[in-house]
Order: sequence, then structure tokens, then C-alpha cells
Amino acid sequence: MIVGTRGSKLATTQTQTVVNALEEITGKKIETKIIKTTGDKIKDSQLYNIDAKGIFTKELDEALISGEIDFSVHSFKDLPSELNDQLIITAIPKREAINEVLISNYSWDELPENATIGTSSVRREAFCKYHGKKIQTKPMRGNVDTRIRKVEEGEYDATIMALAGINRLGLQDHVKEIFDETYIVPPAGQGALAIMTHKDSEYNDVIAKLNHEDSRTEALAEKTILETIGVGCQWPVGIISKVNGNNITIQCKLLSPKGELLADIKETTKKNKAIDTAKAIGIKLREDTL
Repeated sequence: MIVGTRGSKLATTQTQTVVNALEEITGKKIETKIIKTTGDKIKDSQLYNIDAKGIFTKELDEALISGEIDFSVHSFKDLPSELNDQLIITAIPKREAINEVLISNYSWDELPENATIGTSSVRREAFCKYHGKKIQTKPMRGNVDTRIRKVEEGEYDATIMALAGINRLGLQDHVKEIFDETYIVPPAGQGALAIMTHKDSEYNDVIAKLNHEDSRTEALAEKTILETIGVGCQWPVGIISKVNGNNITIQCKLLSPKGELLADIKETTKKNKAIDTAKAIGIKLREDTL
């Protein structure tokens, strides 16, 4: 088998965890192929100023369709709302933490007025404003360790990042604060990985053994809301869901780019109704708010 991945340290680390698990199951060596995506080539633009559909996945999808690779590993939140109809999400392993974290020499409450926040996320910028932070934002791209270094060297006063990536790279010592997931609500699928294959792949059954059903239910419910709203990353929308036994609670918070609260919907339903409930939430947001 050949796996395709982006070349960042986080991407290769995430992919290696999947490779290790599959090699243990199959007893066979898996080859890793690094594929550079459009998103990797754009270093200094705000993501919401780019046509971001599939920006981190398109080249990997093409390699899957052509047979150049047998499967690919993505951060679930990087997947476009609509997938290529030749490809499937074959497995979503157990999810990592979904929280956002502050990287700064300041605590959240100590951030000075007009502090420079490094971010290319309209959602993170809007949540800062929602909580009354008078900040200046400056585009920030690059690998996780690069972004941390830029803050610690004073190029930015702070940045906000995903705890999942920090944990996977063992960089927890750089975290100033961990935000509650309802305070700065993460994007759909944060903390989850998606293992993609061609729908007719001979390896689908073995790769599916890595699937964690509750994580899959949560991630797909969150993605369904985004698909239904149809706003991509151009609007500040945070979505979280949590499975508890046979139930799932789904919450979606939608802000304006200026940080005004437009909608906050929270529903609890049975796990087997997760997708239907997510669609209903998405429809309500689309029709009542946007």
C-alpha cells in the first residue's frame, strides 16, 4: 500500500500514526508519498480571500483517482464540504481534543488593547471580537512550530491554534491557555482525521478497521451542517458535537465577521438521527440567518 500526505510535520506525524496501526493489522510495510497541495504553496494570504474549496486536498484526491496512491490521510476539517464522488471517507480514527488554545506570553485576560493576533481564520478573528477583544489581526501561515516561534520571538502578540495538533506534536509546553470548546467554538471536525480511499479500492475493508464509530458520527454530523449551510470558511461558524451513550448533542454558533452573534443552536438527539438533526440545524441557519 502507498499512502499520500501533505509534507508538513503535523501531516506526516498524523499519517504515521495511521501507517503504524495499519502495518500492525496487515503485517505489511506501507510506503509514504509526500504530495504538495495548493494550500501548501500559498504562504501569506488570508484563507477566506482564496477560493479555498479543496485547497489542502485536491492534489491528494487526484493521486487517489489516478491510482498513484492507495489512501490519503487528512485533518478532517480540511475536507471540502462536497467530496469527489469517486472517493469515500473509509475511516475516522478516535478523535483528538477539539479545543482551541492560546499561544502567547500574555494570558487571555492580559492581552493588551490592539494586540496583534496572528491568524488566517475568519472564525478565530470573529470569536475574539465576540468576546470583546480589541485586537489587530495579521495573516499567519506556516507549520505549527513556525507559528509558535513567530509568537515567542515577538512578531505577533498571540495566536490561537488547535489543541489536537499541539498534542500530536508534543508541544503542550507552549500552550498558555486552553479554551473551553463553547467559548471559542472550533470548526467542524476539529481533532478528527479522515482516511480517504477510492470507493472501489481493494483495501477498503482493512482500512475501515481503523474507524471509531462515535468519532465518525460526530465529525460527519458537523460536516453535514456546513454542507447544508453552504458557507465554507467565508463565515465564522463553530460547530461541536458530543456522543454520550446512545445520544448526541450538536451545537452550532454562527457569528458575523464583526463578531456579532447571529445564531446559537443546540440540539440533543439519538445517534442514529445525527445526520437528520444536523441537516435541520443547517437549514434553519441558512433560512433564518443568512
